[in-house]
Amino acid sequence: MSAAGGGNAIWGRAEQQDFRSRVRGCLLGGAIGDALGSGAAHASLDALRQAHGAEGLTDYAVVFEQRGAITDATQLTLFTVDGLIRAQVRRDTGAWHPPTDLYRAYRRWAVTQHDWGPDERRTDDGWLAREEWLYARRDPARECLSGLGDGVMGTLDAPRNPQANGGGAVMRSAPFGLLVGWEPQLVFQLAVECAAQTHGHPTGYLAAGALAVITHSLARGEDLDSAVQKALAHLATRPGHDETTDALKRALGAVRQGMPTPARVEALGEGGHAGSALAIAVYCALVAEDIRHGLLLAVNHGGASDLTGAMCGNLLGTLHGETALPPVWLVELEGRATVLQLADDFAMEMTQGPALHGPGNSAPGWLARYPRA
Repeated sequence: MSAAGGGNAIWGRAEQQDFRSRVRGCLLGGAIGDALGSGAAHASLDALRQAHGAEGLTDYAVVFEQRGAITDATQLTLFTVDGLIRAQVRRDTGAWHPPTDLYRAYRRWAVTQHDWGPDERRTDDGWLAREEWLYARRDPARECLSGLGDGVMGTLDAPRNPQANGGGAVMRSAPFGLLVGWEPQLVFQLAVECAAQTHGHPTGYLAAGALAVITHSLARGEDLDSAVQKALAHLATRPGHDETTDALKRALGAVRQGMPTPARVEALGEGGHAGSALAIAVYCALVAEDIRHGLLLAVNHGGASDLTGAMCGNLLGTLHGETALPPVWLVELEGRATVLQLADDFAMEMTQGPALHGPGNSAPGWLARYPRA
């Protein structure tokens, strides 16, 4: 593939198929990890073992009155993808500021947290915001609600919630890494700028950039260890990186300490801040025998299991593609059809965008789904 930023790549058929599989794997894997983790979130390991047996949680639990229910981690990840597609479409107008397009997408998510359902009068919202199942509160981070609640967009110079170092921004940032035609430093920068819209502490936004760069390397066919090293190199250039860098280095060190155990996962910090949450996801992906093993390791601890499960699923799904995902978890996943549709739309935009829209001529159906306004 020859790529030069944002959708003007020249793709062969096999490369298109591989990319679509990785995009599907990233989004579906993240949603599966989120849904698994929602059944374990903030329960102690002892409590999980008492409730589910010696191995802890091994399957979906009933959460939000159903099995396979996703949380705000998946909701926001989907709106990240929506915003990235909209940014590409708006580029035809000469307007090119992706952080603004992502902010508008996150504001569309914020509407789903207080409205009963989609408002058909908002014709510029696009198709994702009209998905009724997304109009549900799934324990959203208060920083996401406050950062997106008043119409003032945070920036790196004036970030929202400057003390917020939790995982509410990093959990939605894997899709930035699917911009495989971009250079990694641009992927890192975009993820960081968009994370600062809700999480203004350096750990809160730099961990988002690190996840994006790791995902970017995996989507390009690199191995996970090399991807983490690349993220560490990008982090080293940024003020305030120490907490995230140290967490990732502890994850790499834990891999060399022997067989993976829940105790080693919990020693990484239980996802208490964005850096430690990312470290757990990375560690579990590095030691995973397969996706099932990695995800169960990522959710059986006493911390933010939905968050760490989602990110581990993003990484393993991007690394191995959709066909490696456990079908028994796919069939019960809430919103699977929506996730698949969005994944395929994103893959089509990135590989065949010029055939769908341009300054002079565009497919009306595409602009109805992803309006320029």
